Amino acid sequence: MREVIRIGSQLKRAFEGEAWHGPALLEILSDVSAEVAASRPLPAAHSIWEIVLHIAAWQNFARLTLEGESMPPSNLEPEANWPQAKDTSEAAWCDAVSSLRGGNQQLREALRRLSDEDLENIVAGREYSVYFLLHGIIQHSLYHAGQIALLKKATGQSQAVCA
Repeated sequence: MREVIRIGSQLKRAFEGEAWHGPALLEILSDVSAEVAASRPLPAAHSIWEIVLHIAAWQNFARLTLEGESMPPSNLEPEANWPQAKDTSEAAWCDAVSSLRGGNQQLREALRRLSDEDLENIVAGREYSVYFLLHGIIQHSLYHAGQIALLKKATGQSQAVCA
């Protein structure tokens, strides 16, 4: 099996399910309402919504990198790194989750256009390979999925709203 296929499988499992570690990101989010997503059960922590937007932003940066753009600088503007929800309605929350899902699919599509040899290329603007970037995106998403799971538990409530 080609390595790009293996990495694509891990990206999908981390987001959609059948992950070895337990619930994938979208499984964790499946019963989170906009109210819960916007809440701050831990006042000094980001909200679930902010984390979702952050993960989506970095998926997008990775996709754009695979398509030939440079990675953004490490001192990225706060709004680009941690976008804020301007509308906290249920519809906006469902849109945010849908965008996260779509961004993961777009990233996997961009990955499928690569060869295994492309994985060894150095990412423009960085000192690491495309292979390292993609594994980093998977790890980053799972790290934040764990945070979301804990924040969700800290709220003590959830209800399914997004299909």
